[in-house]
Amino acid sequence: EIGVDGAEGIAEALRGNTTLIELNLSNNEIGDDGAKAIAEALRVNTTLTTLNLRYNEIGADGATAIAEALLVNTTLTSLALGRNKIGADGAKVIAEALRFNTTLTTLNLR
Repeated sequence: EIGVDGAEGIAEALRGNTTLIELNLSNNEIGDDGAKAIAEALRVNTTLTTLNLRYNEIGADGATAIAEALLVNTTLTSLALGRNKIGADGAKVIAEALRFNTTLTTLNLR
């Protein structure tokens, strides 16, 4: 488990990375703060296409940050957020972002 600190380190690397296309951070207990860090990186990363954040204790706040990143990210095609705690509120903000995102083709909330 990398936790929040590890997620923040990965996020920092993602900001400048131009080769990584798939990232699996499942089951790492990154929580909302880790999700927020990854979301910030998604706003500027232009190569990542697949992101797995399953089993990470992410709540509605983390889902909101990811949704906001989806509004500007143009490369992510697959996102897995299942087995988190985003609840109805988190699902609603993700759904709203999907109205504007034109690249995401696979979303797993299961």
